[in-house]
Amino acid sequence: MTQMIIGHLYTALHAGCASAVARVLEAHDVEVDFLDLDPDDISETLESGEVDLLVSAWFPRDEGIVPAGARVIGNLYQPRATFAALSALGAVNTLSAAHVERLLVTEEARDALDGALKRLPALSSLPLEVVGEAALLGRLEKAKANGEKVLVAAMQPHAVFHSNIVTLVDDPEELLGGELSARMILTGPAAARADSDLIDELSEMMLGNKVMSALDYAIGVEEQDPEEAAESWQRGRLIPRDA
Repeated sequence: MTQMIIGHLYTALHAGCASAVARVLEAHDVEVDFLDLDPDDISETLESGEVDLLVSAWFPRDEGIVPAGARVIGNLYQPRATFAALSALGAVNTLSAAHVERLLVTEEARDALDGALKRLPALSSLPLEVVGEAALLGRLEKAKANGEKVLVAAMQPHAVFHSNIVTLVDDPEELLGGELSARMILTGPAAARADSDLIDELSEMMLGNKVMSALDYAIGVEEQDPEEAAESWQRGRLIPRDA
């Protein structure tokens, strides 16, 4: 197989992941093109064969978008909704309204937080602010500057977790839900053409949440080109490869 089209959502996080996967394909002499996707277009694009490889879908949440004949491969990182507090507040070890005065939640984590608040009545009375994924770091920097006591619910990986602005808050009961698995969807025709060694290497590829948060930060905050950020990861300059 000499050419492959990678489809990915148009966020910094997914662009970074797609570019990292592309480094593996290029090492197998595969020419790579990218196609930015809107969430509503993913299923149709996979069905039509407009893309060869989707990087990535979050399972089991996205299992309904897998077209007939496609292969689901890999476990690139493990998305999960997470509580965090501003590091400036010091240790916040319990989910209590005594420590915070406002809740921030990203769009991606909104459903998870709604479920958690049913079991956290004290927190459910606090003002709630929904923040876009790309705007979260700036909103937290503003909160820190203004001395706001905020608790945030956001999906890991995310650029904020590559900074020191927040500290994770324990959620031993997994009120926001457990881990998901970021996997690739290889369409049937592409799977039939791809070299088995390439498929094996993609299946074993692991980035992890720390690398993905660093990629999100490099692309979304430092405004690096996704392919430049992926090269930094590959060469061990983004963060240590074993992090």
